[in-house]
Amino acid sequence: QSQKTEQQADRLSRIGLENRKYTRARSTGYGEGKGMSVTIQDSVLNRNNLNQAYLRVKRNKGAAGVDDMTVNDLLPYLRENKAELIASLREGKYKPAPVKRVEIPKPNGGVRRLGIPTVVDRMVQQAVAQILTPIFERFFSDNSFGFRPHRGAHDAIEKVVDLYNQGYRRVVDLDLKAYFD
Repeated sequence: QSQKTEQQADRLSRIGLENRKYTRARSTGYGEGKGMSVTIQDSVLNRNNLNQAYLRVKRNKGAAGVDDMTVNDLLPYLRENKAELIASLREGKYKPAPVKRVEIPKPNGGVRRLGIPTVVDRMVQQAVAQILTPIFERFFSDNSFGFRPHRGAHDAIEKVVDLYNQGYRRVVDLDLKAYFD
């Protein structure tokens, strides 16, 4: 029993989560209500979750990263390297590749710097986001719009206009109509 407990503690510290109550999520697929649980890591590495992440990356297309692998190259790569990828993630040995830096010209003459991760890194990021987003989304304020699913700058402006139309006037001389013309 002691050795098993030490192994569990070692594994938890390797994934950077020292407090066990934050590493477990209840799952109906694993017998919710029967005292069984699954770790967040298991949820991220679940076959269905990884398949959904792959499909999302494929659907989003995007440019190749520093390894020049395209989204069309991803499926053959995964078929050949799936076991090694999952093992490196499970063991905490996965290292994302450097991000490819590109500059996109702006209409006003400047440039916009953009970082492009590899397609494998994008798939891993997507798999993690699919599990963590629903967990943390419920803690965000309804007035938070940045980098949230189904929310953006236009939603924030719409909220400000709505509050203004309700009579809130904390910001004086603000011409919001200019944003919509």
